[in-house]
Formats: sequence, structure tokens, C-alpha cells
Amino acid sequence: MKGRKRTAFCGFLAICLLFLLAACGGASDVPPHGETSAEAEEMFLAIGNKKISVKLEKNAATAALIDILEEGEITYTAREYGGFEKVGDLGHTLPRSDAQMTTAAGDVILYSGDQIVLFYGSNSWSYTKLGTMQWLSAAEIREILTADDPLTVTISLR
Repeated sequence: MKGRKRTAFCGFLAICLLFLLAACGGASDVPPHGETSAEAEEMFLAIGNKKISVKLEKNAATAALIDILEEGEITYTAREYGGFEKVGDLGHTLPRSDAQMTTAAGDVILYSGDQIVLFYGSNSWSYTKLGTMQWLSAAEIREILTADDPLTVTISLR
């Protein structure tokens, strides 16, 4: 009888080990270093000598933008508008999922499907949110975005 208990216990341990290995061994959602995917979680804005990380929203617009950026970076001109934002023509049309919102400093917004808006202030309107600038205070964002008018902005995945 001891041998049967031991065999059953070893079988139980083997099954537990298989479940543990299956849970740990799945495919990673994170692409290897230097590669991108339609599931990228960040992009970068280069403005002057600053490189700003933008945490991306998960929506059709960001998926389409990532697909475009996988082909290469986008450079556009952003101009002052309203005393709280810089607006520029993306040069591409992205899918919209506009929703009423109040923006904050650091928001990166799609307007009218083909305009990128970088906020250093606040506004309430119907937009598609692309992402949020990371690691900067509202004052730092304002300083960067108001340093020149117009601004040259380069968007990239690296």
C-alpha cells in the first residue's frame, strides 16, 4: 500500500509542476529589445533637446499610429492654440473614438482624426486620447511646450 500512495503523490506533484511550468512559460506580450508591436505601451516625443516618454492608451487610434511609426518616425510642426495647447497636422488620418473629457497638462490627444494636440493646460472637449507624457511635472511640460512657437515635434517608438 505504501508504494501506491507514493506513486499517487508523485503523480500529483508532477501535475502541479506541469501547471506551474505552463503558467510561467507562456509567450511574452513584450517584444524583444529594439522591436515593436501593435501592442506597444509607449512612444516618444522629441522636442528640442528633450525626449519625452508617452504612455499610450489602448485604442484603435494608437494601434494605427504604432503601425505607422513602425515604418519610421513622424516629424510635424505644432503651433500655439488657445493658450493651453500646441496643435499640429499629423500627416495621417487615424481612427477616432472621441469622448467628452477634460484634458490636463501632458495629455497627447487626437483631434479631428489628423491633428495631434499636446496639452500644457486644460480644456473640455470631445477628443480621442492617445496617451500621457510621463516623468514630467505640469510646470516642466508648460516650459517645454511654450519655449518656441512653432515647435518641431518628432514622434517615434524608440
